[in-house]
Amino acid sequence: MSRENELYELWLKKTENDAELNEELKAVEGKAEEIADRFYRNLEFGTAGLRGVLGAGTNRVNMYTTNQVTQGLSDFLNQEYTDPTVAIAYDSRINSTLFAKESACVLAANGIKAYIFPALMPTPMLSFAVRRLKCQSGIIITASHNPAKYNGYKCYDPQGYQMTDEAAQKTYEFIKKTDIFDGVKKIDFDEGVAKGKIVFIEPWLNEEFYQKVLAQSVNPNVCSACALKLIYTPLNGAGNVPVREIFGRMGLKDVAVVPEQEHPDGNFPTCPFPNPEIRQAFEYALKMTQTNHADLLLATAPACDRVGVAVRDKDDYKLLSGNEVGALLAEYVLSSKTANGTLPKNPLIIKSFVTTDLVVVLAKKYGCEVVDLLTGFKYIGEYITNLEKKGEQDRFILGMEESYGYLAGTHARDKDAVVASMLICEMAVFYKAQGKTLVDVMDEIYREHGRYLNTVLNFSFEGESGMIKMQQIMSVLRAQAPSAIAGMPVLKISDYELGTTTEPATGLKAAIELPKSNVLAYRLPGGNGVIVRPSGTEPKIKVYITACAKEKSAAEQLAEKIGHDMKNILHIETLS
Repeated sequence: MSRENELYELWLKKTENDAELNEELKAVEGKAEEIADRFYRNLEFGTAGLRGVLGAGTNRVNMYTTNQVTQGLSDFLNQEYTDPTVAIAYDSRINSTLFAKESACVLAANGIKAYIFPALMPTPMLSFAVRRLKCQSGIIITASHNPAKYNGYKCYDPQGYQMTDEAAQKTYEFIKKTDIFDGVKKIDFDEGVAKGKIVFIEPWLNEEFYQKVLAQSVNPNVCSACALKLIYTPLNGAGNVPVREIFGRMGLKDVAVVPEQEHPDGNFPTCPFPNPEIRQAFEYALKMTQTNHADLLLATAPACDRVGVAVRDKDDYKLLSGNEVGALLAEYVLSSKTANGTLPKNPLIIKSFVTTDLVVVLAKKYGCEVVDLLTGFKYIGEYITNLEKKGEQDRFILGMEESYGYLAGTHARDKDAVVASMLICEMAVFYKAQGKTLVDVMDEIYREHGRYLNTVLNFSFEGESGMIKMQQIMSVLRAQAPSAIAGMPVLKISDYELGTTTEPATGLKAAIELPKSNVLAYRLPGGNGVIVRPSGTEPKIKVYITACAKEKSAAEQLAEKIGHDMKNILHIETLS
């Protein structure tokens, strides 16, 4: 009998009292491919935590796989700390509440106090709670913007950002030693509450979070000078209460909420891909504009960590890219702080290295330094923490990722769609008072600095065979590095896994002073470039393209040419 079938039989027996999972397993009896997909591997735990499809099996997210992780986390924390505590939050996804409460029960059984929110909360609120309650870790049950069939489990370190590589690896070693059925300690939830080992987080913490967010306003009274018509959708997620609370406090009065997407619903019935990056997420908000001619449409991801924006542009609505919103925020915050006399000495913006370099150009005007880090907001959170240790946290202006994640302020160490929503709306009001939309301001920036067109190609690889294909593509790319892309010579190759950059023309090498990561970057002439990165949370390879030109049409043609060439270089068609 194969290993997969042995595990299948074991799970069939062990889940007899779990009707939902047991029925799922019985339904695939005799179906070798489906059994293999559920059991060919264990979901791996890393710095991005655990994420996968909901269901029965070791390659699925369920009560058993999440409890196994919590037991491993408990063992790690008890080894590293005396009397550790953990904060727990969850979003609207299927079984998020169950997994959160189960995690609290496992922690409590291991002598670890669990602080749990009584209702769903945004990811940045969890980051804030870890720091404010002086916890040694944090857990949030979420799968960010993935479709409804996914859920996940993210862990945080004491500083409020996602676990570092070292801590995640240590935790993973404990997880691997834990028998998924018989090695997990657990007590009843109500018993944990009675013993004081499970404690509900009180409303004062929410209020402190709101105050920290409001303190990031750069033009606090701007809403009283000009009215903004806004349509907002929380995409059936955790943003509904906190984002609308902030809108009310900042003075936004004309806010309409998409009714079909207002309340928590992990099935996302009107939005199969609850991702604020894509226009489909705005479909119901756009329907409302037939009778409500809003200036701005805003959508927050289910975990309320990322935010997307659509702006009224004549008779249509234009969806701004994550890079464009980042550039607009940089220009708005830096120019406003300069005008208000509140810009600190040696100001600093921190961004992921796949985020547009247009931010670098804009920041230079205001004497602001820009630091590039690996993809993953934990690196931005870690950098802010190191600034804080040196007493330089006031230098921090903004953190940003091209995937619609932003942070202002040091209250959280993860991307925060609550504070980002506030600043985006404030910015829109500020420019509306001048007779401009955010599209107008973006066009002004492009006219001054040229088009920085940033596009992302996503190539999906499902299942075990998909993982092999992804590894194959990256291996071939390293062994056969392109000398030219779209007719342009490759000036520099950066291999973040090897930690070196190489100039093909001269052979010169230099070290990359960043953590190791499976990423390849190619610098081309004229500010153009390509970055290839397997996703850390999805079975995808992402290709980030930067195409620079004076005019939009020329940038689009160049981006298309680069993308076409990269498909050939990666042998995507032959591997599909």
